[in-house]
Amino acid sequence: MLQYKVVELSNVTEEAIEEALNEWTAKGWRFDGMQFAMRESSRRPAMAFLLFIREEPAEIS
Repeated sequence: MLQYKVVELSNVTEEAIEEALNEWTAKGWRFDGMQFAMRESSRRPAMAFLLFIREEPAEIS
């Protein structure tokens, strides 16, 4: 069964993104993508959403 994980970052810096990527991949999650939420008044993203996936064994009932 495929599981998804979304990590929200409100501090969108290179260091914060790198830290989150290293943390969640070390826990067995595979990075799948990144989305940014932009402010109209700024060129820098207001938030970032990191997307991860991992395969979990199917439960036998």
